[in-house]
Amino acid sequence: MKKTLYFGSLLIFYAIFPLSGSKCQEASPDTVSVGTYVTSIHDIDFKQKEFTINLWLWLKYKNKDFDFLQNLEIPQAKSISRSFATIDSSGERQYLLMKLQCVMKDSWKIGNFPFDKQRLRLSIENSQYDSKYLVFVPDTIGKHYDPRFTLSGWTIDSCITSRGIKAYETAFGDESLAKPHTEYSSYRVILSIHRDASGLFWKMFLGMYIAFLIAYICFYIHTDSMDSRFGLSVGSIFAVIGNKYIIDSALPESTSFTLVDTLHGLTLFFIFAVISCTAFSLKLVKKNKQKKADRFDMIMAQSLLLAYIILNLYFISRASSG
Repeated sequence: MKKTLYFGSLLIFYAIFPLSGSKCQEASPDTVSVGTYVTSIHDIDFKQKEFTINLWLWLKYKNKDFDFLQNLEIPQAKSISRSFATIDSSGERQYLLMKLQCVMKDSWKIGNFPFDKQRLRLSIENSQYDSKYLVFVPDTIGKHYDPRFTLSGWTIDSCITSRGIKAYETAFGDESLAKPHTEYSSYRVILSIHRDASGLFWKMFLGMYIAFLIAYICFYIHTDSMDSRFGLSVGSIFAVIGNKYIIDSALPESTSFTLVDTLHGLTLFFIFAVISCTAFSLKLVKKNKQKKADRFDMIMAQSLLLAYIILNLYFISRASSG
């Protein structure tokens, strides 16, 4: 009898308050339609790990409190300047259009430089409202960049826009949260780019190859001028080291072994091999084995040149195809 009265009272309670349980469910977040059109990417600086991007940005949303004029955040930007902004609130939704110039920081992949392929990233968030209140929806109509003027000297392979959730391992001072974890909706743009670096390659490495050839012609200097052979080879070493310092001054520091390091290291090794062969030829001459020394020089000259060319082609082709 008591159980019957208990369940009966429960039925009466839920009949009177049918929506009371829905208060425990959070309301769905508002959607913000967002689109971008990149007009220019320039001032790519490998040393400072940054680039400058000009773009149009538009957003459509219903909640006026979002106020993207004040709350727009681009997390990876060093600086943001807005040259134009207009908002249309005549319809059901707010329509915001603005022109931005952002100096973005990024990490460059220089392992295959100058045959490198890069990914430029840009993301947008609302600094006041997290993912509980708003989520971004990418506007996919039309192109996202101007292929004629966007990036001089580079080729854009793809431009991918997407939405995501960025987690911050902090509560930003909100003690009501059970754990220090906050999530913000983000709109992301990723541009994959590459360049035809054949001209830049020769501009950078021509001095290194000439230094190797100077050391290489020592094989064709008569053994009576051993001092000249040693002097040219040692001078070539300093020329290669100087060329490497010039190239490294334009690149960020890297803990990995790059193509620049590989080619310079290879050249230094072969110049050292030339010096070693010269020393061995000098030893043969002092033993009155002139013909044997001349024959040794010719064999080593062809062998070292062939090996140097093959190894260079291998490392360069691997970098350009990677």
